[in-house]
Amino acid sequence: MAKNTKNNKKALELVDRTKFYDLKEAIEVLKKCAKNRKFDETFEISLNLGVDTKHADQQVRGMVTLPHGTGASVKVAVFAKDDKAKEAKAAGADIVGAEDLVEKIQKGEIEFDRCIATPDMMALVGRVAKVLGPKGLMPNPKLGTVTPDVKKAVSEAKAGSIEFRAEKAGIVHAGVGKVSFDDKSLAENVSAFVAAIKKAKPAGAKGTYIQKVSVTSTMGPGLKINLDSIAA
Repeated sequence: MAKNTKNNKKALELVDRTKFYDLKEAIEVLKKCAKNRKFDETFEISLNLGVDTKHADQQVRGMVTLPHGTGASVKVAVFAKDDKAKEAKAAGADIVGAEDLVEKIQKGEIEFDRCIATPDMMALVGRVAKVLGPKGLMPNPKLGTVTPDVKKAVSEAKAGSIEFRAEKAGIVHAGVGKVSFDDKSLAENVSAFVAAIKKAKPAGAKGTYIQKVSVTSTMGPGLKINLDSIAA
């Protein structure tokens, strides 16, 4: 414990809380902070947006496939039958089912991180909407998780596609890689995520859309980022 405290103190000495870091420098600082950790920390990004999510025309939600994945293992469940079920399994889905999958979910057996469904399965999925919805797992056509192309959806989920959604305070956050990634891969993942947020700008957003960007790692300090330093 004493050693970790000492390491944390040294890490914090690297940080200037008042500074807006360029992304490249922020990545270097967080890597130094995580150097003596015993696990591979997640590299996280947070954006404060100028939106009021109480209004329907100011919702920010979408899906983005990171060029270098998240570094995390993603378990994918698919609601499908017959040929589509075979297609999902061939694409690498961890769980494929229909009524049997509904029963598992109703029993509380939710052993997956992403849920995909073919359109014809949505009446069935609706039976567990109250379970999947609050967990952010409900398939949604706008996010590409209700689709006849289950092969593509499963492949993207496995490759590192992540869902984002602005919370009540207009904050969007996500894990966009691991500290062990090389600097270039982390920077490209951050750029892809920020680009997706910009693209998802809602019609009702007024004033400055992206107000603040910060990055951190699982146990690291939060660093404010100069938005202009994030490559387009």
